[in-house]
Amino acid sequence: MTLRASVVFSKGVIIFLGLYCLIACSPGEQTFIRVASGPAGGYWYPLGAKQAEIFQREIPGVAASSGPGGGVGNLRDVANGEAEVGYTYAYSAHSAFIGEAPFDEAHTNLRHFASLYPAAYHVAVPESSDVYSYYDLQGRNLSPGKLTDSGYTVFGTVMDKYGIPVDSIAANGGTIHHVSYTDSVALMKDGHIDAAFAMSGLPQAFFLDLEFRPGIRFLPIEERVLTEIIAENPGYISIVISEKHYGSVRAPVTTLGSMTTLVVNQSLSDELVYSMAKSLWDAHGELVAVADTWEQARLDMALFGAGIPVHPGALRFYQENGVTVLTN
Repeated sequence: MTLRASVVFSKGVIIFLGLYCLIACSPGEQTFIRVASGPAGGYWYPLGAKQAEIFQREIPGVAASSGPGGGVGNLRDVANGEAEVGYTYAYSAHSAFIGEAPFDEAHTNLRHFASLYPAAYHVAVPESSDVYSYYDLQGRNLSPGKLTDSGYTVFGTVMDKYGIPVDSIAANGGTIHHVSYTDSVALMKDGHIDAAFAMSGLPQAFFLDLEFRPGIRFLPIEERVLTEIIAENPGYISIVISEKHYGSVRAPVTTLGSMTTLVVNQSLSDELVYSMAKSLWDAHGELVAVADTWEQARLDMALFGAGIPVHPGALRFYQENGVTVLTN
């Protein structure tokens, strides 16, 4: 064989092997997992980013990402296939599944993935404020969260029970600011709002910030109102904010609560969701390092307060680990 023929032959082999590898050696199709988390300044945002990192690292063939969101919007995104995992609360998941306000239709393709930790509805006013009850919020400047936040749903529900419809606040000279938690803190520090609202874990960093300056008090919810709301939506619970959460609390503050939950779409394969559950709970320590509130997330409580059906893949993992269905 001449040198030129040898080179041509070698090039042909290289081209053939390259084409073969494109066909036979290419990696399998990637599975994408998008985690819809929460607004900047809250716990969900950094936790969602860490979970995406864990899923991509621990599950072969998975590429994962995380983005901001809100408890209501996340449910719509998961139901519509725009996210695979979403942070929310049990009461919102229940409302989405059956199609009650703020949802226009029943999202029956939603499935429970994990109960994480309890959250409380915080309503903070400056320590020097003359606001002592929900009745005093009429006509005030309020920051109840973005329209897609689960906390905004609670705001509307509670205000209705006190006979103060949301649209009446502006009509009586008040203002509603639909901003992030971080912006709420800035607005209160600058004296531009009379109350900041959020459904969040205990304690919540931005309320600790406000506790330092300007100093805050939390408003309780009357027992009558609590009883009515819990009777209407089993995703709610009664919970107490105390001095173990915030040093400035002088007497226990009873308010609405709910379990922080993760939901998935029923279309996700059982094997994928099983692997997601395993990787999530195996990385418990990593998530605690991101947010202390994750210390309250316990595998044995992963089905507590589930207001919608559990995904079969997650259920298999929980059953193998002795987790039973718990109700509140």
